Amino acid sequence: MTSTAATGSRTVVRAASQDGPGDGPDDVRDVVGVGVLMPNGRLVGRSFASRAEAEAWARPEEGEQVVELNVLCDCDL
Repeated sequence: MTSTAATGSRTVVRAASQDGPGDGPDDVRDVVGVGVLMPNGRLVGRSFASRAEAEAWARPEEGEQVVELNVLCDCDL
């Protein structure tokens, strides 16, 4: 099962292999955010509840790509 939590303009998606809250510390290397990358290299300014929602919103014919970002390396996007 995958769970999500909104953080700013990105959504954090917990990997299915991660334990739930209270089952131990999260491994931040497995926590990713889902976003849409525009052709100009910038992320769109909205959040998505799931990868499927981001894929439905993105316009691949215009060069947009759905990307997953490791929040450990999350800089000023």
